[in-house]
Amino acid sequence: MGIVSTYLRAFNTNKLDPYPVEILKRVDKPTTVVLESEIPRLDERESGFNRAHRGDFGPHLTRERQRFVGKHPLSAALGNMQFTLAHVVDGIVAQEKAPLPNDPALMARHIKETAYFLRADIVAVSELPSYAVYSHSMATGEPVELNHKYAISIIVDQDWKTAEATVGNDWISNSMSFVAYSTSGFIACILADYIRRLGYPARAHHARNYQVVIPPILLKAGIGEMCRIGDIVLNPFLGPRFKAAVVTTDLPLAVDKPIDFGLQDFCSKCGKCARYCPTGSISFGEKVTRNGYEKWPNDMEKCTRGRVGNTKGSGCGVCVAVCSWNKPYTPFHRLVQWSMRNIPVARRFAVWGDDLLGYGQPKLKNKWWLDLEEVDGKLIVPTQAGQRGNHRRKQA
Repeated sequence: MGIVSTYLRAFNTNKLDPYPVEILKRVDKPTTVVLESEIPRLDERESGFNRAHRGDFGPHLTRERQRFVGKHPLSAALGNMQFTLAHVVDGIVAQEKAPLPNDPALMARHIKETAYFLRADIVAVSELPSYAVYSHSMATGEPVELNHKYAISIIVDQDWKTAEATVGNDWISNSMSFVAYSTSGFIACILADYIRRLGYPARAHHARNYQVVIPPILLKAGIGEMCRIGDIVLNPFLGPRFKAAVVTTDLPLAVDKPIDFGLQDFCSKCGKCARYCPTGSISFGEKVTRNGYEKWPNDMEKCTRGRVGNTKGSGCGVCVAVCSWNKPYTPFHRLVQWSMRNIPVARRFAVWGDDLLGYGQPKLKNKWWLDLEEVDGKLIVPTQAGQRGNHRRKQA
């Protein structure tokens, strides 16, 4: 779709999606090489945060993991709300199916409209690949059995205004994550309950109760492409500034295709996330093939140590804050994003221009949150609030 059509799209209120996803190039396979036969089912207990909790990274990180969510009072409040959603992910299916249209495309549109009504930012549908189902549950240690056919991806923005003001690893970082985790989880639980009331099995999956690995589902549904940050799907409108929940179901739905907006080429030229990563966990190097995926490697242990053990803030999202795709959806940025998607030579200029115009540097004048830390049951004002700089340069 041309740039004029992209602008005119902003004035058309009859479109289904809040963002113009119809302008994106759809492809049969993701831009990342995916060797499905070589992808193992992951054990949820082996994620970085869960390993820190278990003690794999030492007693200090175990203690810090236990207070990770509650370190700041706002993230504690958000996390507490999400804990209440942990037990409402599944339920009884209505004995009789509702008299629904026998039209998967129409039902997919209806389900998306319902999610948007519940305040989702982006919604997409895919089939549920078997390799995206965890092998074992973190909560119980039991094997996971999930045979639903479809997955509904629900995306919620972490808030551009806050992302523009944050250093990335200061005291608001965890709250940015949990406002999107809790909101997407809330939407997913309601949507799954609604589908069950229509007579079809459905289960919500969110940060307090997963049975599925989220990134492979987002990739398959066309939410975005894999990026240099690592096991992260980047969206062409929000960048990496979002969190996701998923609803799996057997309700027949038309599926979306993967997308190609030139991100593999862009990330090969950029490397801004690697430059600013305070832990050095993001690679400057080329892609590697691991566990069936060709992607840029990320040092999970370094990343976990930096986020959980951060003494100057709550968590870390520096890579999100500095990413060239982390922008507001303004007319100017729509123009730039259109050129980045459609004109390969423009991507190098976009990388240069992003630094030249000072994007990625925190606008501290827009800071609205309080720097507070919970220590031994008391809230104190911490002496430091994040730290970020141009730490690393790509080796020649």
